[in-house]
Amino acid sequence: MTNLSITASTYFDRRNQLSTTLAYYLAFVMLGLVAISLGPAIPSLAEQTRSGLSQISFIFTARAVGGLLGSFWLSRWYDRLPGHHLMALWLSLTALTLALIPLMGQLWLLLVVIVVLGMVEGTLHAGGNTLLVWVHGARVGPYMNGMHFFFGIGALLSPLIVAQIMLLTGDIRGPYWLLALLILPAIIWLARLPSPASPAGSTGSRSKPPVSRLVLGLFILFFFLYVGLEVTYSGWIYTYTLTKGLAGESTAAYLISAFWGAITLSRLLNVALAIRFRPQAVLYVDLGGALLCAGLMLFWSDSLSVLWLGTIGLGLFLASVFSTVIALAERRMPISGRTTGRFLVGASLGAMCLPWLVGQLFEPVGPSVLMVTIAAALLAALGVLIGLEHFSATLKEDV
Repeated sequence: MTNLSITASTYFDRRNQLSTTLAYYLAFVMLGLVAISLGPAIPSLAEQTRSGLSQISFIFTARAVGGLLGSFWLSRWYDRLPGHHLMALWLSLTALTLALIPLMGQLWLLLVVIVVLGMVEGTLHAGGNTLLVWVHGARVGPYMNGMHFFFGIGALLSPLIVAQIMLLTGDIRGPYWLLALLILPAIIWLARLPSPASPAGSTGSRSKPPVSRLVLGLFILFFFLYVGLEVTYSGWIYTYTLTKGLAGESTAAYLISAFWGAITLSRLLNVALAIRFRPQAVLYVDLGGALLCAGLMLFWSDSLSVLWLGTIGLGLFLASVFSTVIALAERRMPISGRTTGRFLVGASLGAMCLPWLVGQLFEPVGPSVLMVTIAAALLAALGVLIGLEHFSATLKEDV
């Protein structure tokens, strides 16, 4: 077993690094397509299951519960089994669950399918981030931004595909079955590639300083807030726009695409910026700029122009946050499937709690609760970043 792992790792290092990185990028395009597909479908899924907005909002909770289970439990498998075979398996399950979503006529059945979807999504996120670190090591920063750039490509295209095919067919079967078919090339590609070996126990891993539970907890809380606000905004901006009467269905879908288009463009730019600037400085600029955009949309909530401007700005500033924090953590602690899984447990909890909270308050309080939640999460994330700087000397970079 050991000799086989060494042989595969050597072959991988010399021959397959580019092909493997591109395969991860394609897998993350598919993840982006899947991740944003629920937002434009909320009204249709509510009608399909005869549910109200407060009830259908539990799909975000179910998805996040699945992501939590996948991140906590299944992500550990990457430390023990061939990573590419696992990713191909999870992508296959993703395609199956997408095909089942438009067939579920009862809310509880839909929630079961969404839990499974969340599990495989969480495991795929953990696998992609972990394996890319194993491939590139300390040089992972630009490649990490590149991978999340391709996630943004998928997220940019997803609402366009869902909205336009729904307009043509009148139901949600077409877009979800098409998304399921689009996943097949990534499954075949990954299944044919040798998997990178885990660096756990290597000299390089042991040389990294240990990290306190407090600092690890702050990292997890940061992911909770960031992923929670990102999922909340992309999941509810469509319904927010329609409820406030600012635009019709097509424009509301285009707003989601504008958000992810801005994220995608910014991640491409951040491939270069990640080489030049300290992660802490990047994060302060990102969170401060995003908070400004959220404030504009909160105080000029009846302006479609401000909504467009704020949505694009929010996407531009939030784009590099996730990959910057992952790259920062890689420099300070050994990254394994279990470690990445812990980060994504926080992310899954955020994706579960914040969209659910907005769903429960959307009708009794009004759509403005969306922008209030986004602004509050950004303020809290700034506080966590300050806490990381204060409590952990391991976050101080050499200039």
